[in-house]
Order: sequence, then structure tokens, then C-alpha cells
Amino acid sequence: MMHTQNDPIYSIGTAARMTGVSVHTLRLYEREGLVRPVKSSGNQRLYSDSDIERVQCIRDAINGEKISIAGIRHIHGMIPCWKIKNCPDEQRIVCKAFTGNGNGGCWTYEHEGNVCSTSECRECPVYQFSSNCKSVKMLVTGNYAELLNI
Repeated sequence: MMHTQNDPIYSIGTAARMTGVSVHTLRLYEREGLVRPVKSSGNQRLYSDSDIERVQCIRDAINGEKISIAGIRHIHGMIPCWKIKNCPDEQRIVCKAFTGNGNGGCWTYEHEGNVCSTSECRECPVYQFSSNCKSVKMLVTGNYAELLNI
């Protein structure tokens, strides 16, 4: 059976080997809101191919571009999720991702009473597209129409 890019299939140990980082580092990235692995019913972290790509993008930003974890969080916070999700103005004004200080991607906030409150962040196009370094740049600069096919 074929799996998709977003199917959580790799244990944290396998993900660590695939990305060349330690299990501790993967847990750090999770605590910092950079990656959201699925947790199984047994509380085991499971990573998808998209998560692996996200971790590699993070590593490239840290090692190649010398961007800190705080810098990556700030970049993720600059993604205009409210435009991509087409949130109504009345929901934007109470949304922490819209009113926040850019301290993380929209997937790091609790969503209450808006279009995101009933959906899983891992399934959101904002989170999914932000796993690719090139896509992050397109999302931040507002050049995301081709990503979303709009």
C-alpha cells in the first residue's frame, strides 16, 4: 500500500537517523513548535515524509543560513495564515496568530472560535506548505497563489 507525504510512519529514532539529528533535537524542535509529529495512542511520536523534509529545512536554516530557532519561529510567525485560510475580519481580531507578535507559526497557537478551531493543524495547507524551505519563502512574501492553485 502506498503512503502519502503526510502519513506518519517513522518512529522518532528512524526520523533522527534519516535527518542526521538526535532524538533530543527532534524533541526540542517539537517543544519549540517547529514540527508537530503525530502521537500514537501509546504516545509514540510518528513522523511523515513531510516532517522529515521540514526537519531538513530547519537544519539547512540553522547550519547553512545561521538562523536561530527563535529566528525560524519568527519567520513562521510571518506567514499570513489568515489570508491563506481566508479568515473573516471578525475572526482575525480574536486570533492569536493574527494579533500575536510573530512568535511562531499559526499551528503553535490554541484556536478558539475561528475557522481553525475545528481542524487539525497538520492537515492545514499553511502547516503542510511550510515544511518546504522554498514554500516558506513564498508564504512569507505573499507569493503563495501557485502553492494553493488560486
